[in-house]
Amino acid sequence: MSLKEKIINKKAHIAVIGLGYVGLPLAIECAKNDFIVHGIDLSKSKVDKLNKGKTYIKDITDHDVKEMIQIGRFCPTTDFSVLLKSDVVIICVPTPLRKTQDPDISHIVAAAENIAKYTKQPKLVILESTTYPGTSDEVIMPIMERNNRVLDKDYFIAFSPERIDPGNKEYTTRTIPKVIGGVSKKSTELASMLYSQIMEIVVPVSSARVAEMVKLLENTFRSVNIGLVNEIALMCNRMDINVWEVIDAAATKPFGYIPFYPGPGLGGHCLPIDPLYLSWKARLHGFETRFIHLAARVNGAMPRYVVNRTAKILNTHKKCLNGSHILILGVAYKKDVTDVRESPAIDVIGVLKQMGAKITYHDPYVPQLKIDETAMKSVKLSKKVLQKTDCVIIITNHSTFDYKFIVDNSKLIYDTRDVLKKYKNRKNITKL
Repeated sequence: MSLKEKIINKKAHIAVIGLGYVGLPLAIECAKNDFIVHGIDLSKSKVDKLNKGKTYIKDITDHDVKEMIQIGRFCPTTDFSVLLKSDVVIICVPTPLRKTQDPDISHIVAAAENIAKYTKQPKLVILESTTYPGTSDEVIMPIMERNNRVLDKDYFIAFSPERIDPGNKEYTTRTIPKVIGGVSKKSTELASMLYSQIMEIVVPVSSARVAEMVKLLENTFRSVNIGLVNEIALMCNRMDINVWEVIDAAATKPFGYIPFYPGPGLGGHCLPIDPLYLSWKARLHGFETRFIHLAARVNGAMPRYVVNRTAKILNTHKKCLNGSHILILGVAYKKDVTDVRESPAIDVIGVLKQMGAKITYHDPYVPQLKIDETAMKSVKLSKKVLQKTDCVIIITNHSTFDYKFIVDNSKLIYDTRDVLKKYKNRKNITKL
């Protein structure tokens, strides 16, 4: 049976490398659509937890994991040799930045090396990890063509950018349109055929490079616009203008305007990192990405702005930041998720500590946090905790917070998310 026939008849075995926020939901979705899925992850603790029917990602339930394992459609493992019986391999590994701000695609390379090592029959390799344009044909393709393997005969390669939005109930792995671009026409066709049986909408594009660029454009668009509105927020603060009121009024225009909102900084794996992948690749072609760098500078400065503003708020109440008790409300990078990667809260806490503040935090989604080798635990939110706190800084606006309780029992609150809009007449609240 050909690879095409296996995919059409759902006889193809799928391997997903990397069972994180992207890989696990994708693996479960593939399994729910009658494919046998081998989930591969280097973390033994994650794999052991999954094999016990337990999830570690909020968007996936224990029931989903347990059911797919019990019926034999989802098989988590740390053993890469399962790639020998896999017809399709989807790479969902981390792609961080090095200290030099250059892309670190070592996890992609390691995954590709393992795929090449365990390849006998024709394989479709799909990369979902965010990366720079050219990775599929410049990095993965040379690895797969070893041992005289031939493109469109022994292997096929496509890129499909992950678009997962953790915590979003409306747009899920299945319902978000799936962009797909292959290094060859046959690669695009096979990958589109596969995802058409799993996702509601598939959007084929002309090449892997186009698909790789799509992801970077999407997040660079957001980063630049957030940078713009953050700068407007700083400007409005100088002019004593309520930036949130300005944005709400501008959003009533039915054309030519999309509302973006300021905040304490960018977080998550994508927004702070993806534009720098694009910028790095552009430099190799002698192109300077001025908008991207300016937005990164503005967004990157927001945590320190939050700290400086906190110091001013305390000062107006005859308090010094050095020695003050500060409670950080929410340390996850966005509301209602457990992920703290690149969270602005981490930078805010770090700078506050440098300036001598005494820091505690509360986040029901993040019971423990490690910053600069210092372990912290989420404190229970009580009247006593709030009343002994000099200033509460709302960094992440989780929907589970009892904001009335917080407002009624706090001396000072610095709201960086405009979540306390209905308490506009309370004198103990300051906005970003």
